[in-house]
Amino acid sequence: MLDEPIASIKKKQQDVLGFLEANKIGFEEKDIAANEENRKWMRENVPENSRPATGYPLPPQIFNESQYRGDYDAFFEARENNAVYAFLGLTAPPGSKEAEAQAKQQA
Repeated sequence: MLDEPIASIKKKQQDVLGFLEANKIGFEEKDIAANEENRKWMRENVPENSRPATGYPLPPQIFNESQYRGDYDAFFEARENNAVYAFLGLTAPPGSKEAEAQAKQQA
């Protein structure tokens, strides 16, 4: 039973990392399993209203520098809506689906 949540977390982490790598978005991965300082930092910097009712927030949690951007579900929703760059607090590159959608909204 314990393996299923761990496998799910790893799949979500790989999903986020794969997207970032495929789109050449620079990132720094923080290992919270092996590094107590990283774990403590993540727990302290996930906003109160984004924490689970019980326990601690589970990875992946996404930050832009020290600004909290959201969890996997928020990332997935942004990806489905072609809004990942906005979700990450970045400018969408010219020619991307997201940049084209923004241009249409502004027209």
